[in-house]
Amino acid sequence: MTQVQLDQAVPDFELPSTNDTIFKLSAHKGKNIIIYFYPKDNTPGCTLEGQNFRDHISEFEAKDTLIFGISRDSVRVHENFKAKQSFPFELLSDSEELACKLFDVLHLKKITAANTWELCAVLF
Repeated sequence: MTQVQLDQAVPDFELPSTNDTIFKLSAHKGKNIIIYFYPKDNTPGCTLEGQNFRDHISEFEAKDTLIFGISRDSVRVHENFKAKQSFPFELLSDSEELACKLFDVLHLKKITAANTWELCAVLF
């Protein structure tokens, strides 16, 4: 699968998700969605990032926008993180780095406290 390019459609992909579901991008066609990438559950920066989405969820919902977080952690780890932080959105497991490579977010040497892997994509 090739990387996402500006002004081009994002190829369909599927990832295991919390809430015992499978996320399929094409199932959200015509909807506003934000996909954010982060390195690891339960780390300070990633927790803060998720909390910010959680704390502003009503603003996103008012704009009919769904939020999904993606990291390489397992669904089991995601379930614990989601429950602990009371995240009202699903977390997707990208253990095989399918979406990470698709969106070209694996740049470990570029990670700083201010810019983890954050990439927000409004799709469709």
